[in-house]
Amino acid sequence: MADKGDKETEITSDTEKKGPKQRKSSWGKLRHVDSLNLEAGRIFSSDKGLGPSLAFQSIGIVYGDLGTSPLYTFAGIFPESIGHPDNLLGALSLILYCIILFPLVKYTFVVLNANDYGEGGTFALYSLLCRHVRVSLVPNQQPEDRDLSNYKLETPSSQLKRAHYIRGKLESSEAVKIILLLVTLLGTSMVIGDGIVTPSISEAVVGFTVLILFTLFYAQQFGTDKVGFSFAPILTLWFLLLIGIGFYNLHAYGFGVLRAVNPYYIVHYFRRRGKEGWRSLGGVVLSTTGTEAMFADLGHFSVRAIQLSFSFVVMPSILVAYCGQAAYLTEHPTDVVDTFYRSIPGPMYWPAFVIAVLASVIASQAMISGVFSIITQSLSLACFPKVKVVHTSAKYEGQVYIPEINYNILMIACILVTVGFKTTENIRHAYGIAVVAVMIITTGMLALIMLIIWRTNIFWVILFCGFYGIIELVLFTSVLSKFVQGGFLPIVFAAFMMGIMGIWHYVHHKRYDFELRNKVSSEYMTQLAKDPRINRVPGMGLLCSELVHGIPPIFPHFISNIPSIHSVLVFLSLKKLPVSKISEEVRLLFRHVDPREYRMFHCIVRYGYMDIIGTNEEFEHQLLERFKDFIRKEYLIADGGARNKPPMIERRAADGGVVYLLGEAHVKAKQNSYTLTKINVYTFRRNNFRQGEAQMMQTNKKKETTDPMLDTPVYLDESIVLLLTIASL
Repeated sequence: MADKGDKETEITSDTEKKGPKQRKSSWGKLRHVDSLNLEAGRIFSSDKGLGPSLAFQSIGIVYGDLGTSPLYTFAGIFPESIGHPDNLLGALSLILYCIILFPLVKYTFVVLNANDYGEGGTFALYSLLCRHVRVSLVPNQQPEDRDLSNYKLETPSSQLKRAHYIRGKLESSEAVKIILLLVTLLGTSMVIGDGIVTPSISEAVVGFTVLILFTLFYAQQFGTDKVGFSFAPILTLWFLLLIGIGFYNLHAYGFGVLRAVNPYYIVHYFRRRGKEGWRSLGGVVLSTTGTEAMFADLGHFSVRAIQLSFSFVVMPSILVAYCGQAAYLTEHPTDVVDTFYRSIPGPMYWPAFVIAVLASVIASQAMISGVFSIITQSLSLACFPKVKVVHTSAKYEGQVYIPEINYNILMIACILVTVGFKTTENIRHAYGIAVVAVMIITTGMLALIMLIIWRTNIFWVILFCGFYGIIELVLFTSVLSKFVQGGFLPIVFAAFMMGIMGIWHYVHHKRYDFELRNKVSSEYMTQLAKDPRINRVPGMGLLCSELVHGIPPIFPHFISNIPSIHSVLVFLSLKKLPVSKISEEVRLLFRHVDPREYRMFHCIVRYGYMDIIGTNEEFEHQLLERFKDFIRKEYLIADGGARNKPPMIERRAADGGVVYLLGEAHVKAKQNSYTLTKINVYTFRRNNFRQGEAQMMQTNKKKETTDPMLDTPVYLDESIVLLLTIASL
């Protein structure tokens, strides 16, 4: 199908012309049956059998943090002594209602349904908003992107004035767009900051330090699937142990603590303890640590799997465990600092101790997997330097592993935290701030989704977000009181990561604007076509650039250094979109570059953030096939529908092989800027991270060319100098 003039032409099938089918909601991973979405290969019903399997894996990945919270929660609430006996009932009541309100009600049955085609986390919420409201600051957007079935969902009706009004305000305000992006980066950075504290909080990790941490991070390369199946039996045994010990203590010391289900004890708890009660909320928060991992790790599993595993395994286990510990403390209040181990029945102590050590080590897996997911999502929004993303499962596209993040950031940071803080008590002070901050950000972004996308009644939005917002703000003020004792750690690390992501997004935006302002003019291309000094050599040349509109400014440098052009020249733009996957049928967009007789084309290659990039051979085969389809359709239109022989341009493209032409753009600060702000961002990227085009196009090996003039792929080292002032840093 070819459009008139110079419009981009998209290769589609007959089924795609009918448009996307109506979407349906599901408790499982959100998918729809649509030929434009590769996830249509698995119909809704086909995932039903995967629910129990994924639910079992999720126990070993998602809930280690939540499951091990009974090891230290009561000690966090009562660091010295319990005091009045009713304080214990008040603390238990706070724990019970926090677990019910946050992990169960808010996350399991509300937040998980705000996923982005099965992907969770703060970036998924932002991506979901970007698809419905034009708030994205990514510069290389095109109208054709919104034609993708899993990119454009149902738009709020114009009749719904409230949703339309809010949407208009968001789209018209540049400041709101920047704030929304910064809030997203903050939430993402907080999760990463939490990820460096989580592996260090258990006594086991502090005791064995580097050895256990190295083993843990080394195991990540085997993938979520294998790690989950390896860890799930251990944590399942741990949850059974929690239930067993809990019921034993309830039977031995009485069921009177079950009175804590009455919120009356919460009111009297604060009346009795006053300011100390408010401070103790920082310890209560420890009972919900790991809640954000339920959403961040969603891409590794499914909504149904998380709901099943939490509702029927995790929540009953930890509720019974806390009730059992409270029953034990009624008779032994002086054991509050080490409640769990003191409450274990004598014959079970050493088996329980070993399982507790293993569960504590596994607890960090939830945040490690979550960090991998959110970094993968951030790449599609140009908010993080290029890194290698390894898809560890052929069945579940959300299961990813990032070596650079695993070793260079998480492992090193965790070892430094463990060695620096030394004891679990010190590390515990650093816990909680990031957890509650992410909860607050999630509530705010969920309010926008409810209003604009779900179109929820305004009364329920105010009730839900107001209720949770007030509670979370109160909890946040409490955990901030531990800032000096160690709470600064996740905030400082989050600020560092947010700075990296924010600078990267800013520089990427400025770099793209520079290329757009300096793109090659149509007059230059017309003169080039008439220049007799330019030779045409056999084969297809791929000049790679991020520019999706026009000819990149590196092209004149190429001509001045090598006055020859391949028989077919394609300006190739590689583009990540904030969707999970894109079908092969709609991955490539082709268009002619005038003058048409010069055989130059523009091709946009679109990838979702969970798409697997194949080898050179796979990509070249797909590119040539789509190019042939494009040429044949235009040839048929120009020839009145007759088809006698393949166009000559097809043979010219196929006979000479493919050559990759890669340019470089060096980013520098202005000479008159402050010394500390003279940051050569591109050099840092080139030395420490992967180059975008090289990563995408040279994934396995550098393909040699049959070009008689060029024996190897051409790398243009001409510098496009972009002057930036990063004075705000």
